Amino acid sequence: MEENPLEQEVARLLLSLKMTVAVAESCTGGLICHRLTNISGSSDYLERGVVTYSNRSKIELLGVSAQVIREHGAVSEACVRAMATGIKRLAGTDLGLAVSGIAGPTGGTPEKPVGTVYMAMAWNEDVECWKYLFGGSRGEIKQKASEQALMQIRDHCQSIL
Repeated sequence: MEENPLEQEVARLLLSLKMTVAVAESCTGGLICHRLTNISGSSDYLERGVVTYSNRSKIELLGVSAQVIREHGAVSEACVRAMATGIKRLAGTDLGLAVSGIAGPTGGTPEKPVGTVYMAMAWNEDVECWKYLFGGSRGEIKQKASEQALMQIRDHCQSIL
């Protein structure tokens, strides 16, 4: 299997910094973890990944409050912030990464069209969030979101060096 240079770079950085990551995925359905585990030795930095596709799983597994989902929706900054801090706490890792979005082709609204993706990364006591609007098919949106998530991990690690 051919390895993607981005996955290799993320692995190199996490290993050199002796950092661990845990991932909570919704719209990407495990694709981020799949890509991270394509690198041999990934168990040294990837502690765990969960696919929290339903609202119930976000609440039960990650501690996202039902009120956050009611008021903001599962595809929101508030939700991914809670997901990122929840997975980091649950796994006891240095980084917690979360992704939630609308991959389509259904599910979009005028306020949150298909391709809307929120990501958050938690570390120490900090959380940073990003919002994207990706175009393309369901598969392309998932691929673009996973690529951006890996770039966020890479960029965070590079900022520490």
